[in-house]
Amino acid sequence: MGRAMPSLRTISFLAVLAGSVSVVPSGCAHRRPGPAVSSELSLDRVVLYRSGVAYFERRGQVRDGVLRLEVRKDEVDDVLKSLTIVDRASGRAVRASLPLDARDWATGALRALERGNLPSMLAALRGRSVAIRTSRGTVAGRVVLVEQVSRPVAGMDRRKAKGLARDHRVTVFDGRRMHVAYVSEIRSVSLRDRTLALHLDRRLDAAAGEGMFQRLVLEIELAGGPRHDLLVSYVAEAPMWKPTYRVVLPETRKGKALLQGWAVVDNVSGEDWTNVRMSLTAGAPISFRYDLHTPRPVPRPDLTEAGVRHRAAVAIGETTWKEEAEPPAEPPASAPAPARGRAKKTATLEADAYDEEMAIEERIAEGDDAGGLGMRGAGRGGGGRASSGTAQAEVWNAQDLARSLSAKTKATEVAGLTRFDLEDRLTVPAGTATLVALVNAEVDAEEAFLYRPGGSGPGFEQNPYRVVRVRNTTPFALEPGPMSIYAGGSFVGEGITEPVGAGASVTIPFAVEPSIVVESRRKDDGGEMRLVRFVRGVLEVESFARRTTTWTVRRRGADDPARVLVRHEKAGANYDLVDPPDGVERLPDAYLVPVELAKGETRKEVVVVEKTPSRISVSLWDRRAPELLDTFLAKGDLSPAERKALAPIVKLRQEIGRIDTEIEGLRRQVAELDRRAEATRKSLEAIKKDPRAGNLRARLSKRLDDFVRQGDALSRKIVELESRRLEKKIELEDAIRDLVIE
Repeated sequence: MGRAMPSLRTISFLAVLAGSVSVVPSGCAHRRPGPAVSSELSLDRVVLYRSGVAYFERRGQVRDGVLRLEVRKDEVDDVLKSLTIVDRASGRAVRASLPLDARDWATGALRALERGNLPSMLAALRGRSVAIRTSRGTVAGRVVLVEQVSRPVAGMDRRKAKGLARDHRVTVFDGRRMHVAYVSEIRSVSLRDRTLALHLDRRLDAAAGEGMFQRLVLEIELAGGPRHDLLVSYVAEAPMWKPTYRVVLPETRKGKALLQGWAVVDNVSGEDWTNVRMSLTAGAPISFRYDLHTPRPVPRPDLTEAGVRHRAAVAIGETTWKEEAEPPAEPPASAPAPARGRAKKTATLEADAYDEEMAIEERIAEGDDAGGLGMRGAGRGGGGRASSGTAQAEVWNAQDLARSLSAKTKATEVAGLTRFDLEDRLTVPAGTATLVALVNAEVDAEEAFLYRPGGSGPGFEQNPYRVVRVRNTTPFALEPGPMSIYAGGSFVGEGITEPVGAGASVTIPFAVEPSIVVESRRKDDGGEMRLVRFVRGVLEVESFARRTTTWTVRRRGADDPARVLVRHEKAGANYDLVDPPDGVERLPDAYLVPVELAKGETRKEVVVVEKTPSRISVSLWDRRAPELLDTFLAKGDLSPAERKALAPIVKLRQEIGRIDTEIEGLRRQVAELDRRAEATRKSLEAIKKDPRAGNLRARLSKRLDDFVRQGDALSRKIVELESRRLEKKIELEDAIRDLVIE
């Protein structure tokens, strides 16, 4: 890598950086944001991430024993959080000085700015000296409290809304008397604390982005002489780099395509990146803001009165006699001081970290050249440009485009992230964006069609996308970004890609194909049950829900074969494909079902069947049990012994089932006879005093006797059947007591 490795003692300096800190504003000449960090050390390396930060390295010599870094105020927290300094000679850093603002910097009054109302801010100024001018006069003193009140409002009808309105009352104390003022009548508030006024002005500057124009000086004192050869690194906020891709389709439907990848790099640091080594890191490293510049006092409980509230109770002394205890044994020899062990462990960890870093650097230095990464313009080995076209129209191809670009980059895996190291140095002026070449390689590609439920947009509800399927055969992980598609020497569409790892495939829709129509119909079936096992009278049953979807693809014109991929959404998390079609691809929440149309074929159907099993336990006395037992007995995988043991059980359960059916029928007849008998009794009761209804009473009495006699006969039959059922049940329970069939 061409840079000296840090020694253990130079790394250990980092623990000293949290020394004293202070703010030294160094004025700015113009109202233009300055560099995030500036120093006499030259910028040598920039690593851009996609998480809103960038890593910077500076190298150079210090001649007076003090390293001075000017840091933009809005970047000071990131620098404090990540600053590392390596003295490549024998010196070491002993103190970092960045004086802080006074305690008032973090006062509640300044935090109240974010709440957006005057009463809250005045309440945060409690104890501060202010002068409040109202429409009635001026009151001055220290703020005591701010409270919400209801008060009459001049000009308001007291009979409507009770003549009251909500307001806030401010109470101030001038040393002898208290004065009040209403917020609705305040015209101005003057802060008598000049320090507070100054920091309030600074806080407003920060809220308005003025931190970009204020600068702080960080001084690091170095031991070991005045001259030092330093490597300084830090992290600062930076825009994410943005990838963009071009794909030139193969001349046939399937073959080799040209993939070109570029990165758009924005330099908003306020400093020219001149002849720097640049790297672009793919992945999602965690990045966050953390305020290390503002002091944060920790609230502590006030225990001043704790001792006053504690009182000792008066107690009467007691005298006791006890034999003298044995003298304590001599303490064992003290163990070695644990500090040594800890110191040794720390040294070991530092050595491990050093060895690991050495190994990483060696792997990076020995890494294979992945195909180069260059750029057009500022570097030494900049990419070429396509020759200008002649007056006669030309159709360029993939080979022409591949020759027009020189991409030199090296891919390295670092802590799970892919880093693209540009082999040529690069210059990016401040306030500009630069297009950097990343990839220029052939990849496997296929042109096809993709249908998603809902179609390809309004007006194309039944039409698929035209897509290109690219397999990333490069050693690079491709970040999400736009992809322009070219074929036949011109632009044919564009899409956007998801993250694609090395060796993975991605499908990019880039146009709509209106000549192909996709339709579907669906049928849901349920209720299929299958007996899995029989254990001591309990049947374990597998129940299935089944969904059948038929996809129909039609097209106009059939001069060429076509491959349509139908994105079939999964019916549910527990559904599985039954006899999946050939070539189906599984996605997390769907399937890609291929429909192949041969040359001359205009219509084709594909059936997708999904089934989900769920297991339930059914008692032998459940009404569904006889049918399930018949199914289980019909299985061809039962052994003769199992079939012989199961056959009488099935027969007994069927007999009990027939008895239950007969008993149920008889009970319905008894219920009907009881209903008729009750109606007849009511009729007899109605005519019992009528002397002319003698013949009718006789017929009704005879009918009632018949109902009672029939009911008694049916009841006796039910009792006989229940007795038979009990005998069969006991016989069946004896048979299944120890029977297990799986």
